[in-house]
Amino acid sequence: MRPIVQISLDLTNIEEALETAATALKAGVDWLEAGTPLILAEGLHGVRKLREAFPTVPIVADLKTMDGGYLEAEMMAKAGATHVVVMARAHEETIKKVVEAGKDFGIKVMGDNLGCPDMVEGARMLEELGCDFIIHHIGYDERRGIASRGLPMPSPLDQLQEVVKAVKIPVQAVGGLSLEEAIRCPEFGAPLVVLGAPLTVDADAFKTASGDLEGILRGICQKVHAYEDV
Repeated sequence: MRPIVQISLDLTNIEEALETAATALKAGVDWLEAGTPLILAEGLHGVRKLREAFPTVPIVADLKTMDGGYLEAEMMAKAGATHVVVMARAHEETIKKVVEAGKDFGIKVMGDNLGCPDMVEGARMLEELGCDFIIHHIGYDERRGIASRGLPMPSPLDQLQEVVKAVKIPVQAVGGLSLEEAIRCPEFGAPLVVLGAPLTVDADAFKTASGDLEGILRGICQKVHAYEDV
């Protein structure tokens, strides 16, 4: 598929999220993500506001669903989301229900392998259960906790190529990537490039990063979009 740039709006108020989204789209970003902090702070209201402001743009609702899969996916679809996220660590019946809702309401399902003892097998299982995309994810707490003990910080790049080879659906890598690493994800067969904390959002304060955000994003988009379809 054509490389896609997705910005994760890991913010805690809808006004700042809307402003950041407008800047991102002006710079060439393809997809918006209602990040988990935004969903916790603003809920369905936040997704509706994004949809009202940007009626034709794909919106990922990062629900990190663990239970009640059908209802959560249905609610976000009706609020305007085009993609929802379910966790591989959820029961497989929950994953099946999110997939079922995705088909019923015309939205795509992204399966997240965060926390799986075997990340590659987790990705393979998500594909087998009907997910449309894989999120290969090293978590915020996991990265920081391991680094605080003086150990090497894990990266999604560590097993990204193995995950890509294990599935036929598109993959995105998330969790602690530098800008340079994120931009290069299509080289590893992962065409969905996610920009969020701490790349474009202050990871500690959960607010928009300072500096020329539009210029930074434009440069990233130009580099990512220059890749051939992967």
